Amino acid sequence: MILVVGATGRLGGRIAKALLDRGEQVRVLVREGSSYEDARAEIVRGDLKDPDSLRKACAGVDAVVTTANAIALGGDDTIDSVDRRGNRNLIEAADMEGVGHFVFVSVLGASPDHFVPFIKAKGETEEALKASGMTWTILQPDPFMDIWLPNVIGPALAGGDVTLVGEGRQRHSLVAMRDVVAYAVAGLTQEAAKNRAIQIGGARPVSWREVVETFERVLGRDIHVDSVAIGEPVPGLPDFVVELMTSLEFYESPLDMTESAKTFGVEPTALEDFARELVSTQP
Repeated sequence: MILVVGATGRLGGRIAKALLDRGEQVRVLVREGSSYEDARAEIVRGDLKDPDSLRKACAGVDAVVTTANAIALGGDDTIDSVDRRGNRNLIEAADMEGVGHFVFVSVLGASPDHFVPFIKAKGETEEALKASGMTWTILQPDPFMDIWLPNVIGPALAGGDVTLVGEGRQRHSLVAMRDVVAYAVAGLTQEAAKNRAIQIGGARPVSWREVVETFERVLGRDIHVDSVAIGEPVPGLPDFVVELMTSLEFYESPLDMTESAKTFGVEPTALEDFARELVSTQP
């Protein structure tokens, strides 16, 4: 039995479906007021903020995979209550219930010393998981194309302008969610993933300027680009997107996925292929 935490979200839902499609027994943790519609999965009610519910969810489970986070949530679902204490609660519950393997979806560059609270909390969770008694796999993807491109490039798809934070020339290995799903399945099923942190990127590193150029080729027209200084808001973008865009201006994260792709059998999604798919879905 595999417990998926975060299955009502985009990434977690895709991971649960991929496991179910493989014929795995899947249990999903669903909060009160939320729903999960795949009848193939066993549903258990619980919340990362409720340790007792997590013990019940982990009972009889062989492995846990979690994608849950507080990004874009609100109320009492905060980085502190979910990404820090909530994930710690889940690790402790899984350990106490004898779960053998725990797969945690983190982010590239996660560190307990990071200046971005979300990435800092991910780093703290990584450390807690490594100190547990379980076999672990940590997935460290670069930013998701599925989230970032609609937010940043989305206005251009409707004929508007793109606004970048800073110069937008730092290079990062933007990754498609489907690639992360494939690595999550590999993390649960392949020996090579045990007690290993796997960095995950796309086919090649690109800057935001190169992303714009790619969409110009796909759209067959020029895209006007504005830029705001670091620390300034970006009209129309959520605060968490601006915060992470800002952090990307302070470093580069080029990844060579050749060896990992070979080891785990995952073909990285190319930016241009993803861009064409995204454009094709527009009205």
